[in-house]
Amino acid sequence: MRKTSLALAAALALGTLCAAPAQAIDLIAIGKLSATASDFSGQTGTLENGVRGDLLGGIGSGLAWIGGTRFLALPDRGPNATSWNSSLDDTSSYIPRFHELDLVLEQRADAATGLPFTLTPSLVNTTLLYSRGALKYGGTVGGHAAVPAKNDATHFYFSGRSDNFDPATSSASSADARLDPEGIRLSRDGRVVYISDEYGPYVYAFDRASGGRGRVITLPANLAIAGKAATGAAEIAGNTSGRVANKGMEGLAISPDGKVLWGFMQSPLIQDGGDGGRMNRIVRIDLASGATKQFAYDNWLADKSKAYNSSELLALNDHELLVLERDGKGLGDDSKAVVKRIYKVDTTGATDVSKLEGEAALKAVAMPKTLFLDIFSKLVAAGIGERDIPAKLEGMTFGQDVVIGGKVRHTLYVGNDNDFLATAPGGRANPNQWFVFAFDDADLGGSPFVNQIFGN
Repeated sequence: MRKTSLALAAALALGTLCAAPAQAIDLIAIGKLSATASDFSGQTGTLENGVRGDLLGGIGSGLAWIGGTRFLALPDRGPNATSWNSSLDDTSSYIPRFHELDLVLEQRADAATGLPFTLTPSLVNTTLLYSRGALKYGGTVGGHAAVPAKNDATHFYFSGRSDNFDPATSSASSADARLDPEGIRLSRDGRVVYISDEYGPYVYAFDRASGGRGRVITLPANLAIAGKAATGAAEIAGNTSGRVANKGMEGLAISPDGKVLWGFMQSPLIQDGGDGGRMNRIVRIDLASGATKQFAYDNWLADKSKAYNSSELLALNDHELLVLERDGKGLGDDSKAVVKRIYKVDTTGATDVSKLEGEAALKAVAMPKTLFLDIFSKLVAAGIGERDIPAKLEGMTFGQDVVIGGKVRHTLYVGNDNDFLATAPGGRANPNQWFVFAFDDADLGGSPFVNQIFGN
């Protein structure tokens, strides 16, 4: 269970705080980390597109709490916002990795933001991801070989390059070297890092200490495409079912007891309406048996008359999840952000849609959802302009409890993926950012909250 100070332990000994009046969920801190710094990967050379291989950017695709002030942060497949070769969707030989961060939350007024806490981030460690067995890489494109120079007889590193797959196999293979990591969670003992892959879709178990891949969790065949290609457009044109290119297994959650993973497709499957459709799928994975179930989630927002894609999942308890929905607008493309929200769903009694197909069939059995937090409104109320709200809020995790006004409150951290662009369109700085919110049990509408520390 969590480690608390004496003050927190005394407060928790009184039982849950549900009897107290509900308080609005508050934004209490904002932390920023330079997107031009170097990480600890040792990849000091430049990639095909001229970007440094050790650039500390784009680290907000996933976020997982270790305990205390320590977190794991996940970049995706690397910097492909810089053009160099459209036949590869501008992807590069960036080696996927995860970082350990120290996000120090202190209760003192932040003069820069006017918030009651400061959040001071720093980088602690970087771990590169590899396979102990050989992987399938692409060829030489534009004079650049696909096989990472760092490879040796026992380390076959993954890569973000979209051509890193076996052309002899039409559908996804765990031997493909291409990896687009989007979600990250720790095992209960903290020794295994689970990472979801948009290309697969797969969930892989990596050794936290070394970065070596262990278990491969193969997800149901209806999530996968039958024909692989080096560009998203070709994959979309060449498939009639499975994940939409670049919108595969995006989110990942783990139950507080560490026995169940939930994965989340970023958009509806092709057979369910595809990108822009409203019926998404959450996949429940029993870690002991590997057995899966699928549940229907409705992306539709009635007040916007539109369906939005989903970025992340977070488990409140063993059956309820928080879901992060967002548009792609804001600081990343110099437009006005509109939708950044977190909803709550309950899988109890939900219909397993593994054998169902199509928007109508899924809509009939979709799980009801309730709004937990309107991030957009909270950031605007804090004085952040609509063009300065990060476009891609993607990482989400709980953190340590805090005491505010003599009351114990829980914390929720939300991070952004800045696409490795230190300067956003429009010329504004585009750092790695984390937003910390404080909430009470009463804000959960009766849902039990179990916040286990993974990794301590």
